[in-house]
Amino acid sequence: MWGRAIPRNAKWKNRTLLAVCAAILSASMAFADSDKISKDLGGKNGSDQVDIIVQFNQQPTARYHQKVLSRGGKLRRELGLVKGGAYSLPASALADLAADPDVVYISPDRPLHGANDDSFTPVLDYHNETVNAPAAWTQGLNGAGIGVAVIDSGITDLPDLDNSAGSLVAYSQDFTGDPSGSATDPYGHGTHVAGIIAGTGAMSTGSSYSYTFLGVADNVSLINLRVLDQNGEGTDSRVIAAIDTAIQLKDQFNIRVINISLGRQVFESYERDPLCRAVEQAWKAGMVVVVAAGNGGRDNYAVTSGYGTISAPGNDPYVITVGAMNTMGSPNRAHDVIASYSSKGPAIFDRVVKPDVVAPGNRIISLYSAAETLNQLYSGNEIPDSLYEVNGSSNRSGTYFILSGTSMATAVVSGAAAILLQQNPNLAPDQIKARLMKTAYKDLIPYSTVTDPTTNAVYNEQADILTVGAGLLDIQAALGNTDLAPGQAGSALSPTVTIDSRGDLLMVDGSSAIWGSSPTWSNSAVWGNMTLEGTTVDGRSLLWGLDVGWRSNWIVGSIQDSSVLWGSSVLWGSSVLWGSSTAEATGDPTTGVTYGQN
Repeated sequence: MWGRAIPRNAKWKNRTLLAVCAAILSASMAFADSDKISKDLGGKNGSDQVDIIVQFNQQPTARYHQKVLSRGGKLRRELGLVKGGAYSLPASALADLAADPDVVYISPDRPLHGANDDSFTPVLDYHNETVNAPAAWTQGLNGAGIGVAVIDSGITDLPDLDNSAGSLVAYSQDFTGDPSGSATDPYGHGTHVAGIIAGTGAMSTGSSYSYTFLGVADNVSLINLRVLDQNGEGTDSRVIAAIDTAIQLKDQFNIRVINISLGRQVFESYERDPLCRAVEQAWKAGMVVVVAAGNGGRDNYAVTSGYGTISAPGNDPYVITVGAMNTMGSPNRAHDVIASYSSKGPAIFDRVVKPDVVAPGNRIISLYSAAETLNQLYSGNEIPDSLYEVNGSSNRSGTYFILSGTSMATAVVSGAAAILLQQNPNLAPDQIKARLMKTAYKDLIPYSTVTDPTTNAVYNEQADILTVGAGLLDIQAALGNTDLAPGQAGSALSPTVTIDSRGDLLMVDGSSAIWGSSPTWSNSAVWGNMTLEGTTVDGRSLLWGLDVGWRSNWIVGSIQDSSVLWGSSVLWGSSVLWGSSTAEATGDPTTGVTYGQN
């Protein structure tokens, strides 16, 4: 789609996307979210104790906490970042608490998950080459002096996370309540993410090695904030507390980037979601927040082909939300295709256009420790020594491990942000976001097809704006760009999508957003030269026109029923977080696409 003509007789049409957008618009109106209790707290028995997050209209004092305690509640953690706290409370007291005029919103302390992959034949992923990271290294740019907070399952301090000055992990703190108080990674997800950001390649450097596994920015300082347990599970309140800590430590460690390679289902507007409110506070404090889009791109319970599956807090318009690409085992990015599991926009409730960019996330090789849960579950993901050693054997590596998912892609973008900030420390988060989006590689393969060898299910993918955003990360192009977007927070908000009376799909920029405001930051400059039907409609540029064929006569009326997308067990289900609570995945040895849940 990016600069390429799309044939009218393409194998599959784009009817689904327009129908999904229409459904999301309908559902957004149906769920007005008018009360102060999140709908996913419904159905709780009156005697049940529920873990909740209460947001107040000001920073809570002891008097505010007492409003919960007097109703039989307990304070579990103060959450000043969102003017609230995490509590446990009898469900029978929820309505009475919500009636208090000082209470703004009550939501569950929702679970979040990391995720995993299974075994397959490993190949080199070439993610650094695909995004032109070596061009930064030749300029001496490696993230030096920049702090990157990794909010995840912890970091195990391995040789590949040390440099000549010592460990790259400058600070560690546990938020899980682990009795040991340790922030070392028992799960494996956070260590893998940290290696993608900052691995030094110490265990694959020298004449004995044919390939060195380097992080994108191998000289950053890592701030290790552990929120996920040994099973890769956490809660909103832990993540919010970790974000608050990152803000408090910002100046001490020059934290300019926060990596959040985790998420959960979207339950309400980002304006009310406490997790989204927390990431916005970090963004406004001057930190680039990079968030995984989620791994729901294969979810088709509502006949949406994975559209409308962006996870929170990736649905927030401030942050950089990242989808996953498959490098197809080649350093040539012209071969790259979207990973079929990568979640697609628009975000439900607010219809935010996501993801913002995509980066390599499929079968990414990074660090692990033998004691971690993921290695015990998927020992076949240890790569053979022969993959990177000269005359190496088939023995399994004790250092490097393969995982797939938007988690991995997010880490690539976090490393890129650190490099840009090293080059120009004065760049604001919105300027980093705008620059990465504008310079992203847009000449992507318009259509690709993968087949699941286990189920024989066929997945047709298209490189549209709700799947790949502004395109594939290009670090070299971003470093060479000198255009400056406005620096104030909110100037690079992701736009929303709507459908006009004729059935055309439109992109709506916020009043403070830079997109479309000048030739330098026009929609076509950021999202690519897409076919447009006319110039504008009510001042809003059309995303696609007649050549693509997304017209009103292709809106499927039955999908407009909001219960199809948001029924209690449809699309998400009570136990589904990031695609599968069972963490099962399969690989396609023919196409090189893995359907990991990471």
